[in-house]
Amino acid sequence: MTATATPVVAPTRTTTAGHLPKWAPWALLAICLAISAVIFAFANSSGDPADFNIVLTVVLGMIFYLVLIFVLSSVAESRRHATDRLMTALVSSAFVVALLPLISLLYTVVVNGLTRFDAEFFSSSMRNIVGDGGGAVHAIWGTVLITLGATVISVPIGLMTSIYLVEYGQGKKLARGITFLVDVMTGIPSIVAGLFIYSVFALIVGPGTRMGIMGSLALSVLMIPVVVRGSEELLRIVPNELREAAYALGVPKWLTILKVVLPTAIAGITTSIMLAISRVIGETAPLLLTVGMVQGMNLNMFSGQMATLPVFSYMQAKYPGIPADAYLDRAWASALTLILIVMVLNLVARIIAKVFSPKTAGR
Repeated sequence: MTATATPVVAPTRTTTAGHLPKWAPWALLAICLAISAVIFAFANSSGDPADFNIVLTVVLGMIFYLVLIFVLSSVAESRRHATDRLMTALVSSAFVVALLPLISLLYTVVVNGLTRFDAEFFSSSMRNIVGDGGGAVHAIWGTVLITLGATVISVPIGLMTSIYLVEYGQGKKLARGITFLVDVMTGIPSIVAGLFIYSVFALIVGPGTRMGIMGSLALSVLMIPVVVRGSEELLRIVPNELREAAYALGVPKWLTILKVVLPTAIAGITTSIMLAISRVIGETAPLLLTVGMVQGMNLNMFSGQMATLPVFSYMQAKYPGIPADAYLDRAWASALTLILIVMVLNLVARIIAKVFSPKTAGR
């Protein structure tokens, strides 16, 4: 006779007693922030949303949350769980504190910018406008065209430079020299880039020359090192096994780079390019020197001055007329428009990266 072994079934927990539900910390955080917002809303005697202190609201709300989550967890769970939740909340609070400048900036720009965020602002320029009214359509087009020109100049140069550094120049003196120059260019102040392009055109065309293409060239000086460094690092992390497999099939090196290496790194390269665009799209100093400022529409990048959103915002805030509030409202609205343009560009970059990345290219 042979004895049959009875399988042992491990006991399973069927109760969640002694544990807070997953939604409880989030609900508590929302309640604490709401209480803090109510307190500072009553403290805002002027009633103007722009005077609402968003920073102290978040800080006080996080303090309430730290205290309440510890007390609630101690009562409902245990002291060990309470300590764990407190430490988690402290780490999260440190992250929130790091984001406070960004939160304050976005809140201030949005609240003040919505005052003139209307159809007239996006459909008219400042030609023959004194005081109220007018818009920034000329500055929006100028920003788009000049940034597009800088991207067209910078991306091919930066991408091909990074390909040389990774695929062809390893161990060569020329590659080390290029890397050193790129590192130096990364720290160049933006005003120096504007002075450089202005001086070159002053020698070639004549002093006082200002054109849209000069602004694109000045911004490209700032964009190229960012594109090079970002693309270089992304190309380096492409596995060598992919290159070796292509070489084993007899594929030449240039075609391997074009068909294997670049498609593998395209998502990261796109992000690197968007970071470079975000780096330069808000520059004011080089555009003041190279592009100048006009009150009307000019879409010709090779003739005359052009308006851009950073310069437009600066001029409206720096030299307000009468009434001053109208000029300040246009400055805030142009700043909000610039932020939205950067957000749209980042969204487009994510879509492009998702469509062309190897994981989704074959679907």
